[in-house]
Amino acid sequence: MLRAKNRRPAVLPSGEVYTSGEVAEISGVSLRQLQWWDEQNVVSPKQDGHRRVYEPHEVVEVSVIAELRRKGFSLQRIRRVVRYLHKEMSRKLAEALLGEAEMHLLTDGKAVYLEDRPERIIEIMKAARQPMFLVCVTDQLRRFESAVKKPSRIETSSADGRPRN
Repeated sequence: MLRAKNRRPAVLPSGEVYTSGEVAEISGVSLRQLQWWDEQNVVSPKQDGHRRVYEPHEVVEVSVIAELRRKGFSLQRIRRVVRYLHKEMSRKLAEALLGEAEMHLLTDGKAVYLEDRPERIIEIMKAARQPMFLVCVTDQLRRFESAVKKPSRIETSSADGRPRN
């Protein structure tokens, strides 16, 4: 008897928001970097009073951008990637979450590709005239998932309300 593959449900919780501190911890960037990206309209989260709050897809986007910055991408090139991510990320990420495939972002700063088929990734890299940078979006999503599953400081406090040491 053939069994159907268990499809992974979409794990990005809808309606939840994350503070700048949580996003900084998940993505490995500083609070000041997040503030500057907001001021420069790279990633502009919603405001809750004076606090910035990020939706799950924005947290993954920040992680991808942080990875590109670590690889030496300029803000101008990142803006091009961000425009593409805004168009394609949510649809393609949802597809990747439902399947077993890994989602990869490939870019040379001008051309941007979001691929889930390994043979397509190899084709793109072979045909490239400039060095291509590869970011595994699925890894960034896993980083987000594992950070969300960690207990918060409130949950780890003792019964009398004092934090445990």
